[in-house]
Amino acid sequence: MNLTIQQLQCLDAVVIEGSFQAAAEKIRRSQPSVFAAVKNLENQLGLKLFDRSGYRVTLTEAGRSFHERSRVFLQELDVLRNHATQLRMGEESELRVVIGDVCPLPQTLALLRRFFDNCPGTRLHLHFEAISGPWERLFEGEADLIFHHIDKSDPRLEFVDLLSVEVVPVVAPNFLRFPVSPSITPEQMRDYVQCVIRDTARHSQPADYFLIEGARSWTVSDQLMKKELILQGMGWGHLPRYMIEPDLRDGSLIPITGNYFKGGRSELVAARRREMPHGPVANRLWRFIADQSATMVPAES
Repeated sequence: MNLTIQQLQCLDAVVIEGSFQAAAEKIRRSQPSVFAAVKNLENQLGLKLFDRSGYRVTLTEAGRSFHERSRVFLQELDVLRNHATQLRMGEESELRVVIGDVCPLPQTLALLRRFFDNCPGTRLHLHFEAISGPWERLFEGEADLIFHHIDKSDPRLEFVDLLSVEVVPVVAPNFLRFPVSPSITPEQMRDYVQCVIRDTARHSQPADYFLIEGARSWTVSDQLMKKELILQGMGWGHLPRYMIEPDLRDGSLIPITGNYFKGGRSELVAARRREMPHGPVANRLWRFIADQSATMVPAES
């Protein structure tokens, strides 16, 4: 019995897409060739894998069991191919790293400098992105690694925990026309300009965090610009605590955390695509980040 990888791939595509035509489009083959590959597989196995009596083909009980085992094989085949690619790759000439908007820059850049000081042959392409931008760069293949918060349940990612960043809603002194208290409501803040970070994602729907519906907002490109606008009394907004700790202590900024404005917390990680091949420099950087992750505690002053 000489089963082929092509036969198993055609079977998997038909199961996922629900029809031979859709499967053919997905794997870029003709519909007759996909149909023939699956039919030949059934003949070789002596099994009926699909029930073709309905509008959509469905797996038989035997087909379901066989497909589950074949998917494990195909996944292991992908792992093996990636491993071969990694073995074939030499020292990378460049690595693309994206730093997200709430990452503490001094600690993140110091970490990268310590590593790349010992990799003179690899050029670092460093990008700064906000909100959804780092995820988009990573999933579109434009970044090898990101420093940002992620959905940790996403099976496409592997990550190294770095630090937790508290985000605090703040105003400048005398910015509000009423006393600061824990009972400030969104309705009271609707008359005030809110400073928000511009989402740098280009192809996905922009995301907004902590935005009050109906309020005027000014968008800025980064946290430092946002902080300066708030210090100047040009608006209010949420900022990372590590960035404003001295301003909170001397009263330059006043927190309005309370019953309705609770702030938030971002769990920052280093993340990369789990299923993608990574070269030797990228893998050394990954291990270095894991070893040095404890150094990523942001200074408070």
